[in-house]
Amino acid sequence: MKLAILSRNTRLYSTRRLVEAARARGHSVRVLDPLRCYMRIGSEGISMRYKGKPIVDYDAVIPRFAASVTRYGCAVLHQFELMGTFAPNPSAAFARARDKLRCQQLLAAEGLGLPVTVFGDNPDDTDDLLAMLGPPPHVIKLNEGSQGAGVMLTEKPSASRGVVEALRGLYASFVVQEFIAEAQGADLRCFVVGDRVIGAMQRQAPPGDFRSNLHRGGTATPVDTTPEERAVAVRAAQVIGLGIAGVDLIRSERGPLVLEVNASPGLEGIEAATCDDIAGGIVDHLAAHVRGRAGGRRGRQAPANGS
Repeated sequence: MKLAILSRNTRLYSTRRLVEAARARGHSVRVLDPLRCYMRIGSEGISMRYKGKPIVDYDAVIPRFAASVTRYGCAVLHQFELMGTFAPNPSAAFARARDKLRCQQLLAAEGLGLPVTVFGDNPDDTDDLLAMLGPPPHVIKLNEGSQGAGVMLTEKPSASRGVVEALRGLYASFVVQEFIAEAQGADLRCFVVGDRVIGAMQRQAPPGDFRSNLHRGGTATPVDTTPEERAVAVRAAQVIGLGIAGVDLIRSERGPLVLEVNASPGLEGIEAATCDDIAGGIVDHLAAHVRGRAGGRRGRQAPANGS
């Protein structure tokens, strides 16, 4: 298998582990900075170049780029798809996952459990917006935040109103959610590959914080998930259209609730917590799909005698 990883930093743990896992299994792999991939689009066909050389014959591609380059990165990813490369996380699904509001809408439409979420875009209706959610505490999230950045907890109506009005003054896109107190600052990260969860950890927020993200000082331990939690995680990834996803769940009195579906989940925290070879599981999943596609193409070829 010839694998491309779209990443701007070869030194990142997740990128390095995917490269190591692919090479250990005898695959060819290259890390490509998506901003240095140049695309040619014409009625006669499409092509790409990287550092002056053509990009050709890649069997699979994994997007690992940051939110700041989502627009161009997704265009490059789509170019790979048009060239026949297998993308477990297609460009449309990847962009969809980066939009928290869009994800909430899609998951709710499929009946998956979610914290109640409200959204509005008129600065004159802040009180009406918050009234739709109920009394605080409220969790306010920037629509394109990651790793716990841009996530705030407000405990009084005046605080919620002030944060909402400040974000609107900055023309920021955000959602407001109910706070699930019984979770006690903990959530589950389920790592979905294909149609199963291949690893899971529980993240616990540090004292004085409610955000369990490891980048915010949270701690991680391996966890035994229930069949219901695994089914919800896999279904959430499928609804968004992702073959590889980090699905964050929270245990509530009304069952598992989906907090977020991450299209480019980090590997360092979950591999350290579980000692599982998550990178290897991803590479094996890609290789199986590539073999299946090759076999399918061979199976559709006409017999040599033309019968």
